[in-house]
Amino acid sequence: MDDKLVREIEKAEKRIRPYVLKTPLMESPYISQLSKAHIYLKLESEQYTGSFKIRGATNKILSLTNDEKTKGVITASTGNHGQALAKALKSTQTKGIVYVPENADQSKIDAIRRYGAEVEYYGKNSLETEMYAKNKAKEKSAIWVSPYNDFQIVAGQGTISIELLEQLENIDAVFVTIGGGGLISGIGTHLKTKSPKTKIIGCLPENSAEMYECIKTRNFVESNNKETISDGSAGGFEQGSITYEICKQVVDDFVLVTEEEIKNAIKLMIDIHHKIIEGAAGVALASFLKVRQNYEDKNVVIVICGGNISTDKLKEILLLE
Repeated sequence: MDDKLVREIEKAEKRIRPYVLKTPLMESPYISQLSKAHIYLKLESEQYTGSFKIRGATNKILSLTNDEKTKGVITASTGNHGQALAKALKSTQTKGIVYVPENADQSKIDAIRRYGAEVEYYGKNSLETEMYAKNKAKEKSAIWVSPYNDFQIVAGQGTISIELLEQLENIDAVFVTIGGGGLISGIGTHLKTKSPKTKIIGCLPENSAEMYECIKTRNFVESNNKETISDGSAGGFEQGSITYEICKQVVDDFVLVTEEEIKNAIKLMIDIHHKIIEGAAGVALASFLKVRQNYEDKNVVIVICGGNISTDKLKEILLLE
């Protein structure tokens, strides 16, 4: 594993601690009985801004020099990273612009604006928006902050692993949703170093599984991504991303799930645990449920990465149109 990244994750833990919550690790008796395993839900949905993204964004902004902060910050986001960065900018009184796709969830955009960041629209999907925003940052001599392809972002997300090891002694497997790969890269790198026996399972929607396709074919391929309820993980990642190489090292297996399976997982969380989760979190839960027979008697953590879902999407899932 990358020792430099492990050290940075440990630095990030100390750096961001005043700004983030230590989220609960909740046992699920229902899913445990269903699977004959010991299932724990890492509730990043209870985190500030409603997702894990606040960890990486805060670590990145706190890592900037004063000179870098005066240049301003530019990023791209479908919502969660944008909210997290906007909060981190507000905490450090730094100016920034968040570029979002034209079809971005309005509730997430409203949340970004409430933290005081400027929002600009561009592109039909997250990768298109990201490439445009990256060029804009270069034009303006601003600091570009990738949602995933950034050492400090990945390190911030990796602080979840530190919390997990404090909360549960023996972890056999962790299920983590993959979009650009920042979350699983951070968690996987730290866990593989501190708990080598722990299996890291990458979870993706069938409709948007670019990281899986690239690793499977050993080539960068732009998948023909379809619409998915997992908007937080939707779209591709940029060629040359550090997360691609890390994922190749740390991900032990992949599970792909259908839109129906994701929706059923979201419903289950509402019915059983009375928790509202977003599509990307539903992907990890649905992935475990799909392969649960392989984990009998094991200690399994499912990372519930966020809870930011619009009322309209929730109505659609619950068939309350």
